[in-house]
Amino acid sequence: MAVSRTEPPLDAETPPIELLVVDDNPAETLLMLYALEEYKRPLKFHFAKDGAEALQMLSERTFDLVILDLNLPKLSGHGVLKQCDPTRFPVVVFSVSPDEADARQVLELGAREFVRKPIELQAYKKAVVQMITKWVPNRSPNAAGA
Repeated sequence: MAVSRTEPPLDAETPPIELLVVDDNPAETLLMLYALEEYKRPLKFHFAKDGAEALQMLSERTFDLVILDLNLPKLSGHGVLKQCDPTRFPVVVFSVSPDEADARQVLELGAREFVRKPIELQAYKKAVVQMITKWVPNRSPNAAGA
């Protein structure tokens, strides 16, 4: 599923950021949309509800950033990392897991970063914006992050 924000781009040459969010929780999808509601660059959201759907989408196109949960039906986030090529695009694991072994393992599998999902709403928004700002380069001198 893809969703685009309808805000005009900062300049005519700035393509939207292609963001794939892989999470089976519909509330997380809404939180992600809310967190990026005021983001300054145009975004095109793509959502996968499980690891198998994520792999299918990753085989069909490239993304500027993949935000991946670990606990997914059909194929876990670990399984997605094992089966995709994370050198083609940055993958950030965004998970509630408190386990340091999970963080180490996903980094060994090619994720660029492991970010724990904050519980507090403002901290969640900040974490999401920071992931995009850190891992998606500006494609235009006029395209500034939030």
